[in-house]
Amino acid sequence: MLIVPPGKAAHFILRKDTGGPGASGERAVTSYLTSHVLPTYARYDLAFERGEGAWLIATDGARYLDFTSGVAVSALGHAHPRLLAALTDQAGKVWHVSNYFRIPEGERLAERLCSLTFADRVFFCNSGAEAIECAIKTARKYHAAAGRPERFRVITFEGAFHGRTLAALAAGGQKKYLEGFGPVVEGFDQVPFGDLEATKRAIGPDTGAILVEPLQGEGGVHMPPIHFLRGLRKLCDERGMLLVLDEIQTGFGRTGELFAYQRTGIAPDIMAVAKALGAGFPMGACLATEQAAKGMTAGTHGSTFGGNPLAMAVGNAVLDVVQEPDFLDHVKKVAALFKQRLAEIKDRYPTVIGEVRGEGLMLGIRAVVPNADLIDALRAEKLLAIPAGDNVVRLYPPLIVSEAEISDGVQRLARACAAIAQREPRTAQAAQ
Repeated sequence: MLIVPPGKAAHFILRKDTGGPGASGERAVTSYLTSHVLPTYARYDLAFERGEGAWLIATDGARYLDFTSGVAVSALGHAHPRLLAALTDQAGKVWHVSNYFRIPEGERLAERLCSLTFADRVFFCNSGAEAIECAIKTARKYHAAAGRPERFRVITFEGAFHGRTLAALAAGGQKKYLEGFGPVVEGFDQVPFGDLEATKRAIGPDTGAILVEPLQGEGGVHMPPIHFLRGLRKLCDERGMLLVLDEIQTGFGRTGELFAYQRTGIAPDIMAVAKALGAGFPMGACLATEQAAKGMTAGTHGSTFGGNPLAMAVGNAVLDVVQEPDFLDHVKKVAALFKQRLAEIKDRYPTVIGEVRGEGLMLGIRAVVPNADLIDALRAEKLLAIPAGDNVVRLYPPLIVSEAEISDGVQRLARACAAIAQREPRTAQAAQ
């Protein structure tokens, strides 16, 4: 029984999403939120008080194996000692000074990011959406600075998700997120993901850039063939355009490489990153070559909190860990084990799981049943997973997950699939 304090209103939300942040499948779900929290999310009735590595401990003491990593954010798990030390040490010094002054730790982090990537310049911000905004502005300003301001249009791809700001929503192009927010920001042309010929046809005299995720997360864990990304690079070189990568979800080891583009043999001109860069501390960055960033001069862009000393201390600590000699080898090893075991579960329960997708520890299983049913069954087994488009359940363990924890998670998945398979014969029909 829900008791609402006098003068307060209980809020119940009806959710019928098929993917994306806050969604959990095509069915109605009710959720209670306090009256003071804007009800833009339909949250599960579950809260956590602490975490340990790959585990979260709920307020009732129950332990959950976290295969969400806060949507690819908590790449180093929970309460990582190196991150704790870096943050608490900096907290005792200075929190914020503004970007009117030099921030040495930010200069150091920028230099390290450039040494590890294609980039020469870095702009620090607070989120992935802000990193995308900076990337779009950088691409447009590049052409304007070259005397071609008409080349402001950007080709993007169906199924993409680039964030919730107005420009990022327009780039993603998903109607369910755009509805009700007025005229769509001009300048984006969408084509099917992975279709190089459609991309060529979309290029016009005012096209200045191509924006793409090397592996779509929210859209359903879709990975294009390498030749598609190489083809985009070639198109940009031939037509004087900039290639912009959204590695917000894929960056910092999630796919087994430090960045997903590094397995393709190409490099972008501009790249947006966030999520794992702060490993839970709000942080994003836009990386660019010197040439691509030539228009971003003093006064063209800014961020009050971006690059503050607390964030920079955490970002440097994250790089310290992921640059350790065996870190990415560990990710590749446990990822291979995980993908193999998931394939075995798919073969055992074909009426529940239709396909295993992804790379590294950015994996998805396309459910035959509604993905919300599978997520609920996993949560009953104390395994946390998150939804995506195309009826996919995402499994994003922290990159520090052990082989034993992978095996534990697979066993929980098997039990959840068995429970669903034993129910009344609506399983295979429900998602059709």
